[in-house]
Amino acid sequence: MLTVHHLNDSRSQRILWLLEELGVPYEIKHYARDATTRLAPPELIAVHPLGKSPVITEDGRTVHESGAIIDYIIRRHGAGRMAPAIGTDAYETYNQWLHYAEGSAMLPLMLFMYVGRLGEAAAPLQPRIESELANHLGYVEKALAGRDYILGAELTGADINLSFVGEVLGPFGRMAQYPNIKAWVQRFQARPAYKAALEKGGAYSYGSA
Repeated sequence: MLTVHHLNDSRSQRILWLLEELGVPYEIKHYARDATTRLAPPELIAVHPLGKSPVITEDGRTVHESGAIIDYIIRRHGAGRMAPAIGTDAYETYNQWLHYAEGSAMLPLMLFMYVGRLGEAAAPLQPRIESELANHLGYVEKALAGRDYILGAELTGADINLSFVGEVLGPFGRMAQYPNIKAWVQRFQARPAYKAALEKGGAYSYGSA
């Protein structure tokens, strides 16, 4: 049985969503953040030395990192769904988007979220952070023009990994600036599998993940 080691208010919510889309049997082991520090509990270190989430275990194997987990699940359980065929041009585009989500897009967002807590001390960094946010969000906005999902008409694992980049705009009042991203987020949040995963994973505070 595949086990998702799920930390509340974390991007491991995306892994539950993927499993629901694929109809893969799984179990959830829940972990709670420290109410004061918002850090993961030490119990996660017993699963993986970094003590981070998402992480999955299956058949004695431990897989961490969102992109690697999504890739693993789709290859092992997807039966040709949620990703283009390996060796096609579409797969190369898919693979870039899959890794772009955490490799490039998340850095300015995380800086924005954490530096914003510093108040005036963060002022020297804000122009650069805002510039990088505009650059990356503009890139995603343009890519979604005329498309339901990032590769076209069908949802893929790349959308799932990239989803947090779009979702976090709402709590920070940026969604209206990016109508294509807004429509994309509304579209995938309306999917039955997304709703089922949210019910199983618990309330999700986008600004804390």
